[in-house]
Parts: sequence; structure tokens; C-alpha cells
Amino acid sequence: MDAESQRIETLVERHDREHGVQEVRIPVPFGEIAGKWWGPRNVRPIVCLHGWQDNAGTFDTLIPLLPSHISFLALDTPGHGYSSRIPHGMSYQPMNVFYMINFIMAEYGWRKISLMGHSMGSVLVYAYAAVFPTRVDLVVSLDALKPQVLPDTVIVSLMAELTPDLVKADRRNQDRTEPPAYTYEEAIDRLYHGAVNSITREACPFLLQRNIRRSVKYPEKYYFSRDSRLKYGLGFLWSQAINLRLAQNLTMPFLFVKASDSPYWESKQYYDETIEILRRDNAHFELQHVEGTHHVHLSHPERVAPIVTEFLRKYWQRDGDSEHVSSKL
Repeated sequence: MDAESQRIETLVERHDREHGVQEVRIPVPFGEIAGKWWGPRNVRPIVCLHGWQDNAGTFDTLIPLLPSHISFLALDTPGHGYSSRIPHGMSYQPMNVFYMINFIMAEYGWRKISLMGHSMGSVLVYAYAAVFPTRVDLVVSLDALKPQVLPDTVIVSLMAELTPDLVKADRRNQDRTEPPAYTYEEAIDRLYHGAVNSITREACPFLLQRNIRRSVKYPEKYYFSRDSRLKYGLGFLWSQAINLRLAQNLTMPFLFVKASDSPYWESKQYYDETIEILRRDNAHFELQHVEGTHHVHLSHPERVAPIVTEFLRKYWQRDGDSEHVSSKL
């Protein structure tokens, strides 16, 4: 490892050590889910879900600015970070994460769960909380709100386009073909440009730490280790009617933080319709706006932290599930 990559890697590891972060592994039928536990070990944590092709490191700069008496468990969802991949011959679907959440609740003996998500993680949180509203006591959603609505023609085209690519990616996995390798600085560049300048270069190491492995073929280089099959998933494919029906179930305290320089990913009409129902049916729904890009929570956490802190001050409660926590770590 060259001196520059050693310096940046040490920065991330030191950051975790200074904040008392504990790596956790949670067994699931296909392997294990990896995560980072922040805060007290005897408090049921807020479970944090990252965005598409990101990992638990996306919350590394935000969580230290949140109340220290609250625990957070940032997870790598299947195929991301240090978590296991799904079996060969399968594709990644949103229901994978539904199952993961249920496995984790059973493992720790939780009756309720508190959720925070960013991007894809926010979409999953919206869907899970709406399908299982009696299990979720609190939601924090960062810069994505709900499953994206796509035209029928686009869905059909995506299925035709992505299915052959998924088969190729699965075959590469089975052949154990190593992905292209890069120097550490090249990996930073690819992450920075791949995020379309949504992440500052200074914040990139927090995602890269769990996203690369040292190359066997070129020991001075690294490859991106997330499962390439992730690129060929299709999401929920729900209609707006389903999204709006689910919105009526979201009556728990719900904070949505929207970044000013981030797109809506679909017609803004669908977003506005959903916000209207949440405001109408949920007395504890809050919409807040911050200046920044899609990854503002990572690149400029000081803009997001006060909003989340105030929301948690009003709605977070330490409950009776806490006695189940420490024995599982």
C-alpha cells in the first residue's frame, strides 16, 4: 500500500476508533450482514440504510454530530460493503432488504425498529415502514422519499436491457473473475466522478473504505468489491397509486430532508402528491430543505445534523427493547 492510501485509510480507521465504533456481523441465511454500531451498546439503535452502491460509511460524518446518548446501527445491505452477497443465479430485489430487516429484528429480539435512510435506503425505509407500520416507531429520510414511478415503456425496455447484463455479471461472479484494478487515487477519482460531483473528494474515503479490496493480480492496486449484479436490479416498479396508498400508513414520526441541488428522479408531480398525503394524514411529518447535493449528509453533515437532532429530540425514546441488545454484540 502506498503512503497516500495508507494515510487515508488510517484516517477512516482512526475516525472509527475515536468515536468508539464497533464492527458487527449479523447472521442471515445466505451469510452475514455487516454493520457499524455507534453509541451505547445497551440502547436499541436507529438502523441506518445507505444508498445504491454505497455502504454503511455514508453515515460516518453525520452520526458523530447527532446526540451521543442515541445508538445507531449503520448496515451494509446485501452485496454492498462487507456484507455477504446473495447466492449465484439470483438478482437483487427490494424484498431482500425487507427480509434483512426482519432477520435483524429477530436476532436482537426487537419488537419495534427505528429507521434512517439515504437515497435507495430512504426508498426502502418508506416502503418497509408503510407495509409494516406497527413495527416502525420513527423514520428519518435523507434526499429520497419513495419508490420511483417509471412509464410502462421504460420498464419493459429496462427488463430487456438489464436481464442479459445480469446473466453476464452472474457468470463473472461464478468464474471468480477479478474486476478491473485501480490505484487508490484512481479509485477516489472513479467514485468522485461516478457520483457526478455529489460527494466531495474529502468525503470519498468514508465510502471507499468498505467498497474496495486489494487486487490479487496487482497487489499495489484495488478493485471495487460490491456485487456487480447490483447494477441490474429493477427496484419496486410500483405505480403511483400504490405509493399513495402506502403513504396513508406512514403515521409514525417522519422526517424528510430534501437537498436543494439534487434531482427528484421522476416527475415532481408524484413527489408533490405524496407530500400532500403525508402532510394531511401524519401530524408528525416534517419536510426540511438543506442546501447541497444528493450526498450533503456525507459531504456537509453540519447542515443536516441540527435538523435530525431536533427531530430526534422530539420523538426518539429509549424503550423496553434495550435489554436485548448487549448480549448480541
